[in-house]
Amino acid sequence: MRVYVPLTLPALAEAHKTGELGSGPLVAYAVTPALREWYLSEDVEELEYAALGRAALASLRLLAADPDAPPRRVVVAVDVPDGAASAAPDRGGEPSALGEVTVAAAVPLAKAAAVHVDAEDAAADVAAAARALEAADGGDDEAQSAVDGADDHELLWFATQEIPNLVALG
Repeated sequence: MRVYVPLTLPALAEAHKTGELGSGPLVAYAVTPALREWYLSEDVEELEYAALGRAALASLRLLAADPDAPPRRVVVAVDVPDGAASAAPDRGGEPSALGEVTVAAAVPLAKAAAVHVDAEDAAADVAAAARALEAADGGDDEAQSAVDGADDHELLWFATQEIPNLVALG
């Protein structure tokens, strides 16, 4: 099963140093029944892209909580055994929980398939989105527009061999 783990550049640097994405349980995103129902598609690539987008939003939340982290969303795509990830408990239809899964065990960084990171030119929009996130969650339309501005930037794909270069960015 492919899961998408949201991180920040400092967290990616820590994972590179320790060799694992965390000791578990980890919050990640994947194609879940709730995500399928919400996205209304049976195309696996589209659904995985939607799960990646949910993880990118979660990375933005991590950036909002750590204003000292470089403003670049980071998502690590990892293949875990079926059954290693379980759907998060229902949180009353809360949109941020769509596609959320919990990976119970530690995930070795060696299991990563790819890393997705914002380009340098996204930094200003990502920083603005991180600052606006709380207000957007509260229903502020202008703040939501700032959050959506980060989504205008596609995350770039990097091979796992490029992680040392990526952590040098942070």
